Amino acid sequence: MKTVLITGFEPFGGDQLNPSQEIARQLNGRVIAGCRVIGRILPCEFGAANAALRRILRETDPALVIAVGQAGGRSDITPERVAINVDDARIADNAGAQPVDAPVVARGPTAYWSTLPIKAIVATLRAHEIPAAVSQTAGTFVCNHVFYSLMHALRARRGVRGGFIHVPFLPEQAKQGQPSLPQKVMIEAIALAVAVSVRTRRDRREAGGQIH
Repeated sequence: MKTVLITGFEPFGGDQLNPSQEIARQLNGRVIAGCRVIGRILPCEFGAANAALRRILRETDPALVIAVGQAGGRSDITPERVAINVDDARIADNAGAQPVDAPVVARGPTAYWSTLPIKAIVATLRAHEIPAAVSQTAGTFVCNHVFYSLMHALRARRGVRGGFIHVPFLPEQAKQGQPSLPQKVMIEAIALAVAVSVRTRRDRREAGGQIH
């Protein structure tokens, strides 16, 4: 049975919760589309997250990797299109590091495209009445750091696809007026994203469904 790796993050920025952490925990051990899901939690730290991800890739040898992170302020589940080779932190990470205009990988490519079927994922989530849109930016904090690190590592893993999906705040995190989604909806969304990614080799080609 093939393995799908789902990663989430520990809470950061003073929060006590991170929806991506619970998504990885809840999906760990499930069988989706004939694949066994392994969920793991990454530290919200530049460098350490990259090292942890590489170790987990060696241990699990996945056929598909979906990294998940929190994007407070967004209202949709947002598969990311591109990871860029820059760390530029608005706030410090959980180890107190706050890099500015630093490369994720020295002398690495400027960017990597996701190899997930991002538009097919969005279409499927919307068909299940889950708000979803393609995002054109994963930011420059630890989420993008992990996304870029993942795609850089997958160059050496023939046939392994991967990418990053951002999820909104939980209702208990959101301040007045901020968008959020229930945890069970986000867990369902990532499970659907796994199924679509396993079954879809060629993404949809259509305009729309985008943010940023």
